[in-house]
Amino acid sequence: MKALFFSVSVLSLAATAALAQSVPLPESAPPTPAIAAPRDVPYVGPLKIAVDATDLDRKIWNVTTTIPVNKAGDFVFYYPQWVPGGHSPRNDLDKLAGLVVTANGKRIPWTRDVVEVHAFHVDVPAGTTELKLSYQFLTAVNGKVGRIEVTPEMLNLQWLQVVMYPAGYYTRQIPIEASVKLPEGWKFATALETAKTDGQVTTFKPTSVEVLVDSPMMAGKYFKSIELDPAGPVPVRLNLVADKAENLEAKPEQIQIHKDLVQQAYKLYGSHHYDHYDFLVAMSENLGGIGLEHHRSSENGVSPKYFNEWDKQFVGRDLLAHEYTHSWNGKFRRAADLWTPNLNVPMRDSMMWVYEGQTQYWGYVLAARSGLLTKQQAMDAIAATAATYDNRRGRDWRPVQDTTNDPIIANRKPLSWLSWQRSEDYYSEGQLVWLDADTLIREKTGGKKSLDDFAKAFFGVDNGAWNEKTYTFDDVVAALNGVYAYDWATFLKTRIQEVQPKAPLDGLERGGYKLVYTDTPTEFMKTAEARSKGTSLAYSLGLSVGADGVLTDVQWGGPAFNAGLTQGLTVVAVNGEAYEGDKLKAAVKAAAKADGPLVELLIKDGSRYKTVKIDYRGGLRYPRLERVATAPDRLGDILTPRK
Repeated sequence: MKALFFSVSVLSLAATAALAQSVPLPESAPPTPAIAAPRDVPYVGPLKIAVDATDLDRKIWNVTTTIPVNKAGDFVFYYPQWVPGGHSPRNDLDKLAGLVVTANGKRIPWTRDVVEVHAFHVDVPAGTTELKLSYQFLTAVNGKVGRIEVTPEMLNLQWLQVVMYPAGYYTRQIPIEASVKLPEGWKFATALETAKTDGQVTTFKPTSVEVLVDSPMMAGKYFKSIELDPAGPVPVRLNLVADKAENLEAKPEQIQIHKDLVQQAYKLYGSHHYDHYDFLVAMSENLGGIGLEHHRSSENGVSPKYFNEWDKQFVGRDLLAHEYTHSWNGKFRRAADLWTPNLNVPMRDSMMWVYEGQTQYWGYVLAARSGLLTKQQAMDAIAATAATYDNRRGRDWRPVQDTTNDPIIANRKPLSWLSWQRSEDYYSEGQLVWLDADTLIREKTGGKKSLDDFAKAFFGVDNGAWNEKTYTFDDVVAALNGVYAYDWATFLKTRIQEVQPKAPLDGLERGGYKLVYTDTPTEFMKTAEARSKGTSLAYSLGLSVGADGVLTDVQWGGPAFNAGLTQGLTVVAVNGEAYEGDKLKAAVKAAAKADGPLVELLIKDGSRYKTVKIDYRGGLRYPRLERVATAPDRLGDILTPRK
């Protein structure tokens, strides 16, 4: 029987093989025709774009774009894909709708490219001199759909989201004239310069597509513009839109702090790289939050009580200093592999630890030097950052360099295990690396040199120019060596490109401080916790809980992790009592006593309940900086205003 079975099996396999040989197998489809690569040559005639942004009820922007053409046949136009400052291909193509193309007054069909889905093909009829495109940009009607860009009181128009442009050209070579129709009575601010205003329609002076997409607009019913440097080389303005008129009122000393920010930046960089600069700030709880840099403006969202509750709203107040710094670092000086000729060529983020990491460093420094943060608030914020990376176990397997890919990999989506997966750690771990470099220079030169000298030498060149000046890793190393000769290549590669289980905290101790944990939170930590409306026990139980009892984070390898807890579970009760944040803290304190009970949580997991005991007796732990008396207070000097 076995022999017969074997014979049948062999025959069956042979028949199958013969059949496979006689049936055609799939072959790869031919590639789609390539879209013309961008060329650095002028494009014919100016494009024109007109945006009607008056539909506040439905939050719809109606757009008309005119594109000149000079020949018949296949023509390709793009919707931007890659977001400058977002470091990723995340522009809102899904919100583009209703596209109609006409030539000589007649509608012509368009076809989306099946590979480059941000590209559209049309067959231009003979004798056509321009294409007219009409479409809508459907801004988010609620937070589940996306960031809110329109409210009854204000809007944030990003030209990047509404513009179309021809393929085959550098965006700096494509001229464009833009106009916008706003609700009656509204005022606005943008880096674009006004040509004329006729009723509700404002037309801007001709520019390039490159400059247009880098020049967003804030507009609103309640608007104020404040000159921050009236005697300076070029205008710098603080432009505010608010939910309510009373939120625009600021005390003279608060305005002076923003003026000091400009002066401290000039002292640091010794230059400016704009012909004017406009802070665009939405003071709102209704408009979606944003922090995005541009060469001649910021684009920021802050609390509606930014001025009214100044003493309570200091967490995150480095934001304007951070975005302002980007005019020098990121916009003027930019990594060579990040710069692209148009908005549909992939960006490469390998030097984000300079672009964002050093900007994060200078953001805190300038915030302290100008008074946006007190010196103590800045130190407490740095302590919080240091503790994050002191406990981030993802450092065991993933270097900072690899996190520069996260804007593309994760696109800022929520993560289940942030402390293990890591995210865009090139920001704040990069900040610690640059603190390390600054204090090292100060130590080695006896305080005669510092990273301030690097900033002036690297970012301060070509004063007044607002083109892009690119750099490489070797350029950064050379500039550091110009300040103080050292093996900076190894210094940076070790901290950025290699796995380092320990956080880069040498800069703190060299700066005169060390990271410690106490059972009392700093004012910064208390304010941050109140702002989040949750309870953070990241450095004790290894978890954070929202106001509703839902676990918002669990530290990889921490006590809560070891007890089997994950993000998304709900804490129903603590030691037999209904959950409250203060009760959880009290339970952690009690467990620290010799005869205290372990923290016991009743957990809801979907429709199931379970009781979990967490094996932890270390008490509450909150980070702060402790002065090292034997070391000079270099960090204190770094945060001190420059005369």
